[in-house]
Amino acid sequence: MPARNPALRHVLTHLLTPLLMCVGMGLAYLGAFAHPEPHHLPVAVVGSGAEAKVFAQTVKDKGGDALDVRTLDARADAVDLLRTRDIDGAYVLGGEGARTPELIVASAGSDTTVSVVQKIFTPVAAEQGEPLKVTDVVPTVDDDPTGQGLFFLLVALSIGSYASVAVLGGVGAALRMRARALLVVGVSGVVALIGAAFAGPLFHLAHTSLWGLWGMAWLYSAGILFIGVGLHTFLKRWTTLGVMVLFVMLNFTSSGGIFRPELQNGFFGSLHAFWNGAGFVEGARSLVYFGHHDLARNLWTLVAWLAVGLVVIGIAALAERRQERTATARHAAGPAPTAAPTAAQAPAAVAEPEEDVAEEEETVGV
Repeated sequence: MPARNPALRHVLTHLLTPLLMCVGMGLAYLGAFAHPEPHHLPVAVVGSGAEAKVFAQTVKDKGGDALDVRTLDARADAVDLLRTRDIDGAYVLGGEGARTPELIVASAGSDTTVSVVQKIFTPVAAEQGEPLKVTDVVPTVDDDPTGQGLFFLLVALSIGSYASVAVLGGVGAALRMRARALLVVGVSGVVALIGAAFAGPLFHLAHTSLWGLWGMAWLYSAGILFIGVGLHTFLKRWTTLGVMVLFVMLNFTSSGGIFRPELQNGFFGSLHAFWNGAGFVEGARSLVYFGHHDLARNLWTLVAWLAVGLVVIGIAALAERRQERTATARHAAGPAPTAAPTAAQAPAAVAEPEEDVAEEEETVGV
């Protein structure tokens, strides 16, 4: 019976972590990615006069809540809005010098979003009896045709960061918190350097702004490490599960690396506005492709997570100091006198073997 076998009970208790990870990963990934549907996807119809307004209203009526449709007078206005990521596609009506309808997109923002926009407007052009010309005004680099390389860079940075939490929080627990904090700064810098090597000379995901990308990766990694090492003081062996919930289950699914929030349900779409993974992915896109537009907001998101990490590790340091003072006071007071066990009590004292309470750390790569 588990209740009478401490070793078996200990194993079963530790099996809870991978089982909960299995449940959490399934709920997070399938909940976020299983049924992508557009919700208020911002698009534009380019044309002048009543015809354009009627056409835009027709598209809106057919799309319902899936689309937010606006009208623009000039194609140049649509290009500007795509480059500032205010819209995800623009349909230029044929006629007035244009041979065929044209769909303007920016695939560097999200390849999956562009696919959805094309599925929406290709039948529209077919109804007009014209082929649809697609123009990509912000394409990705040739080495990353789907634009999802930055998301997988996020995955690598995250695994390097939260796996290091187990070492710094567990094995490094014998060190003072100040020493662990300095190690966090160093380790996160190395993780970011590895990420920059992946993005630059190894896989050529970023042809420009590589040092800026390294700085963002450092901010991102340091935030995870500070939070994780601080939480370890309180969560102990449950730290791995805790950081996986924060920086894998909720982080990867809301980052916008696969589907942007316009294609996700409200929960993950709302997380995209302030979660650290979204700050890194969207900041990297802004840095590499969109002329630094909205870069400051994404940087402040990463700085805010770093600030949270500093607060958490500061609270953990105070808690550890209090524990040390309490232990010192108890040691100074000396052991309390205890009565010798009676003969009747002696067998009971050795009948139940002592449970192994050694702390274990599990690291799971995703």
